[in-house]
Amino acid sequence: MIETQADLTWRKSSYSGPRDVCCVEIAFAGADTAVRDSKNPAGGSLLVGESSWRRFLATASRDGFRRT
Repeated sequence: MIETQADLTWRKSSYSGPRDVCCVEIAFAGADTAVRDSKNPAGGSLLVGESSWRRFLATASRDGFRRT
């Protein structure tokens, strides 16, 4: 069981820029994926279920990211 964010191993994408660039970090938490803002790591995280995370990755790699 995960008690705190400190219990997780966080990583940024290899596509991330330097420290002053907006970015997210992820950590694998069992079958789920935790996501947080790399500029505010103490600000909390979002826990995403395995199937939702897989759908997100599939959509991102197929469609990319578009500003709306």
